[in-house]
Amino acid sequence: MKASTLLAACAATATVVLAVDSAWAASGQSAPLAGYTYNLPLDLATEAAQEAIRVCEGNGYKVTATVVDMAGTPKVVLRGDRSTVHTGESSFRKAFTVVTLGPMFHFETSGAFFEMAKTNPYAPQLATIHNVMALPGAVAFMVQGEMVGALGVGGAPGGDKDEVCAQAGIAKIADRLPH
Repeated sequence: MKASTLLAACAATATVVLAVDSAWAASGQSAPLAGYTYNLPLDLATEAAQEAIRVCEGNGYKVTATVVDMAGTPKVVLRGDRSTVHTGESSFRKAFTVVTLGPMFHFETSGAFFEMAKTNPYAPQLATIHNVMALPGAVAFMVQGEMVGALGVGGAPGGDKDEVCAQAGIAKIADRLPH
């Protein structure tokens, strides 16, 4: 490659980088690094899980709340007072389902996957994958239109009730996530 062509390519790249940096600066946020992925801070994950448990306990439900990252790895597991042992597994599996299948099938709640499993003849087979559960009760954490994790709740008498508690947990911290 000729030196003048290489110099022109470098100048064009620098112009694009400056334009992107300027757009981020105008938004009041610092520009993310290349390959950047937002990681939900531990304090926000914990607060969301605590709020989900608080809302469920206010309705008399003994639950566990689990927050997973995009790899499906648990970040926070909080077992509410007097919740039974199976609630930990169900809260994890619901959250795992959202982060592993949600981006591919365009859903942000395990309730949406539950509905898809009832109407799509192939979806029930997905529920046989290890750690996937076709029940409502988990909600995605969304940052700038991208899923960054999920909060799953298990133990209420019905996944729809678990999902209401998970929604409350997400809502508690939503205004502190990057927009």
